[in-house]
Amino acid sequence: MNTVIVYNHPYNGSFCHALLEAVINGAKKAGHTVDLLDLDKDKFNPVMTGQDLLAFRNHEAIDLQALDYIQRIKQADHLVFIFPIWWELMPAMMKGFIDKVIFPGATFTYTKSGYGMIGSLTKLKSTTVITTMNTPKIMYKLVYGNAIKKALIKGTLKKSGIKNVRWCSFNMVKASSDTTRKKWLIKVEKMFSQE
Repeated sequence: MNTVIVYNHPYNGSFCHALLEAVINGAKKAGHTVDLLDLDKDKFNPVMTGQDLLAFRNHEAIDLQALDYIQRIKQADHLVFIFPIWWELMPAMMKGFIDKVIFPGATFTYTKSGYGMIGSLTKLKSTTVITTMNTPKIMYKLVYGNAIKKALIKGTLKKSGIKNVRWCSFNMVKASSDTTRKKWLIKVEKMFSQE
């Protein structure tokens, strides 16, 4: 099984980075191959240019890095997104990844009516979104409307035909103890080692 990880965090000392290592360790324990798309290390350009937008309209991606990412996620059995939530949403690089890689003609097609979408990632069995934030879970849900669930999970992934999506949110990270963080990391590694 091939696990493709899309990772976005600029600091290697972050809890996101620790979660990344836990996912990799767990997937390798399960005997999976791991392909890491590290947006920061790759210096991925998240900006959607006029040419990119025209390419979106014509259903033919042109950004060379995005084209490479598209080919790699097409090989995924399990797709994993890992990123922090800043100002209640994903960072710019992750948003740019969505804009330039979840692309018509590449990862999905439109139905005849033009209103629906059909996924093209036929090998993909499941997707996991892992996020960190300092907002309490109940506040994120009730005050900020579960923005990631609505915009990314429902409004992008499921809408474009990606099925079996789960979201693991780690909240109040700055206020959490070392013991709590270690428990979270063990939980994540175990989750991926049993897939």
